[in-house]
Amino acid sequence: MTPNQMKIKFAAQEPAFGLSIMFPSPQMVEMAAGLGFDWVLIDCEHGSISLESVEHLIMAAQAAGLTAIVRPPSKAPREIHQVMDLGAMGVQVPHVITADDARGAVAAVKYHPQGTRTMAAGIRAQGYGLAMNSDDYIEMANRETLVCVQIEDAEALENLDEILKIEGIDVFFIGPSDLSQSMGYPGNHKAEPVAKAIDETLAKIVAAGHTPGMPASTDAVQSVIGKGVRYIYTHIPKLLTTAAGSYFDAVRGSSDEQPR
Repeated sequence: MTPNQMKIKFAAQEPAFGLSIMFPSPQMVEMAAGLGFDWVLIDCEHGSISLESVEHLIMAAQAAGLTAIVRPPSKAPREIHQVMDLGAMGVQVPHVITADDARGAVAAVKYHPQGTRTMAAGIRAQGYGLAMNSDDYIEMANRETLVCVQIEDAEALENLDEILKIEGIDVFFIGPSDLSQSMGYPGNHKAEPVAKAIDETLAKIVAAGHTPGMPASTDAVQSVIGKGVRYIYTHIPKLLTTAAGSYFDAVRGSSDEQPR
C-alpha cells in the first residue's frame, strides 16, 4: 500500500481529477493515466463491472500510478469489504441518506478502532501478507483509505447537518442525476430548485471545513472548482463527446476551406 495521493491533494486544497469507468477495460485505465488524470472511479453501481473485473482494474490503476476508488453496487458493508480487500484505495458509497448510513460507510472501510472492517489473512490489499505485517497494514490502511459518501436524495439534504458531523469521511459527494430525480426533476440538475439545492449543499460542506465532490464535464469544471469542489470526475462518454465534437468541427472547417 502506498500513500493516497488524493488525500495529499485535498490537504493542500488542490483538486484531484478522475475518470469514471463503467465497463471492464484495464486499457482504458492505462489511457486515463496517460491523459493526465489523477484517479479512476471504478463504477460497480452502474455498468458491467464484475467483482473479478474490479481487481483487474485496480491492478491497472496501481501499475499506471492512479488512485483507484470504487463505487460499490450499494452501501452494504459486505460489498464495501470486498472491494477494499482487492486493493481499492477508497470507496464512493451511493445513497447515503442518514448519519447512521454515513457512520456505517466509515465503519466498513476502516479497521478497529476506527471501524469494523472484516479481516482476513493474505488479502491482495495487504500484498497477500508478503509486503507488510498485519499491524503495519492496519495502521496504514486506516490512515490512507478514502471514504466518500454520496448525497443524492432529497431526504439526505434534510439530514445534511448531522451527516457532516460524522468523523472519518473525506469527501461529501453530490450526485446531481439522482438528486434531480429525487426532487421531481429527473435528469434536469439545472432546474432552479435542484441547482439551488446543489449550491446550498456545496456551501454547507465547504463551511464545515470538508471536501465536496461532484462530476463535471468540460463546460462545467471551472464552475465547480470555483465553488470549492476538489473531488471531480468526468465520464468517458462525456469526454468522447467533447473530443468528437472538436474533431468533426475541424473536419467541417477543413471541408469549408476546400476550393469549389
